[in-house]
Amino acid sequence: MEISSKKGSDFTRLFDLIAYQQKKYPNPRAFNYFLNNRWQPLSIEAFQLKVNNVSCWLLNNDFKKGDKAILVPYIGRPEWMIVDFACQQIGMVVVPIHPYQSDEETKTILEETEAKLCISTSHSLDQLKKVAALAYHSPLVFQIESGSSNYFEALDYKPFQEKLDELEIIKETIAPTDTACIMYTSGSSGAPKGVILSHYNIVCNIKSALTFIPLEPEDVVLSFLPFSHILERTTNYAYIAFGVSIYFSGSRESFTHDFKSVRPIFCTSVPRVLEKMYDYLQQQLLSKNAIKRKTIQWAIDIGRTYKQRERIGFSYALKLFFARLLVLHHWRRMLGGRIKYMVVGAATLRPEIGRLLTAAGIQVAEGYGLTETSPMISINRFDRGLNKFGTVGLVIPGVEIRIETSDNNEDEGEIWVKGPNVTQGYFKKPDLTSEAFTSDGWFKTGDIGKIVHQRFLQITDRKKEIFKTSTGKYIAPQPLQNHLGQSPFIQRCLIIGFQKPFVAALIVPHFEILEAWCKSEHIHWTSPEFMIHNIKVINKFKSEIDLLNTELPNFKQVKEFILCPKEWSAEEGEITHTLKPVRTVLEKKYSSEIDKIYGKPI
Repeated sequence: MEISSKKGSDFTRLFDLIAYQQKKYPNPRAFNYFLNNRWQPLSIEAFQLKVNNVSCWLLNNDFKKGDKAILVPYIGRPEWMIVDFACQQIGMVVVPIHPYQSDEETKTILEETEAKLCISTSHSLDQLKKVAALAYHSPLVFQIESGSSNYFEALDYKPFQEKLDELEIIKETIAPTDTACIMYTSGSSGAPKGVILSHYNIVCNIKSALTFIPLEPEDVVLSFLPFSHILERTTNYAYIAFGVSIYFSGSRESFTHDFKSVRPIFCTSVPRVLEKMYDYLQQQLLSKNAIKRKTIQWAIDIGRTYKQRERIGFSYALKLFFARLLVLHHWRRMLGGRIKYMVVGAATLRPEIGRLLTAAGIQVAEGYGLTETSPMISINRFDRGLNKFGTVGLVIPGVEIRIETSDNNEDEGEIWVKGPNVTQGYFKKPDLTSEAFTSDGWFKTGDIGKIVHQRFLQITDRKKEIFKTSTGKYIAPQPLQNHLGQSPFIQRCLIIGFQKPFVAALIVPHFEILEAWCKSEHIHWTSPEFMIHNIKVINKFKSEIDLLNTELPNFKQVKEFILCPKEWSAEEGEITHTLKPVRTVLEKKYSSEIDKIYGKPI
């Protein structure tokens, strides 16, 4: 990658993006946040001034290149990006962590990085201060919101011109290959690892995205995933390169309001958000109004067959028109009415949901990547013929993949990756870094996949998740979990059965749908912890699973199940912050129930 001599004409480091937008697409509403009952804009010029001011405060307080700054963002807001870029400009390394990271993990990260600065929200400030006080290297801890004694005063700092001049000199010393951030993985299979990402790693990913995401300057986008999420982090950088107007959702509670008031045309999402929208339709199917039920089911059936063929005939087009008019366009209205495109990552999206949303007029492109790859490896495109539901699309420009197959399976194997977006390794963990790479430089993702339709990548499971039953049969949990997820009554599940005689499942019921069903069946509803023991409820789940089992070979069929009394949470370590179930935690928590089902005769 060459460094351009003309300021603003290109970007090779992440903070160059600001000057790049100023030169190419100066946007007076580059960043927007909700305050005093209205959206407040921040221009790209005002944003750069604030970034420079914070950089100068850091220099005045003796922070220097290589120092680590931990950010604990609760939800997106311009201040997180201001602090992020300000640190980058003087060579500090940003370490974003999730607000619900356990105290033990947070303490480990503080000590491992020897962080000198921590900035949090009011939601987690007190706990962070307690944990920081116990660390070997106790950092300065601040709050991002104003009005607190711990407020990060740098956001209001006004430097002298001499310090600004000094900053410009320091910025020129930051190389594209310098570390921009250390992103700690969610740790679904062990202790979290710090992934080292350079400016170059992430910039290469952004430049690839510019070739296939259909955004134009001043388009409106909504950001609602936390800035500690690698997908949202890289996407927000890309938004600056596109010159679009970013609106930051204020909170989870304001999610619906924000979509309707902003009316974006694009956003990134995780599958769980789309699953909740799908769940809404499923709840409507329990309506007592027979006409309403039949209309919704008919529209869903039409949507589920969307684009099974590339050409849409007149008859299907007519049916789709009425399905959208009567049912499916409700989804678009929930999201403001103008949304055209959505990129989904972090976990597997069930194909029928992608089809339904696309049939509703929202083009959904599922992608695949890892923290270690900045994050994108592959993605479905928005162009005709370049999107296959049930796959994670085409490999992005500049990246290579290799399917490391075995003698037992010549089509499927572990996915290996090479490219400029791939991390240089794990922070202070040379042994893990060595294990993750082959001798000739391929990064081993740990994911199992195959190429389908000649060039589309399909993920089939995690290498570490695949287990063998005591009967000698190999089980890939992810496809089975997705298969069970087709039932509207199953919100989340985990397939179990390692060295056991048969496959079983831990199941989180969709309690809203279950409650509606109980009322329609005149079953007295009390609370989830009691209803999961109700014999009629258990029989309902058995009938749902029996129906799904008919599509599976005998050795993959779910013979027993355990209903969990509440949704799994990241706070309790049951799921990761990308909503993947943590097997070790869940199997330990429900060990007595698991022992009971495997003690039963089959």
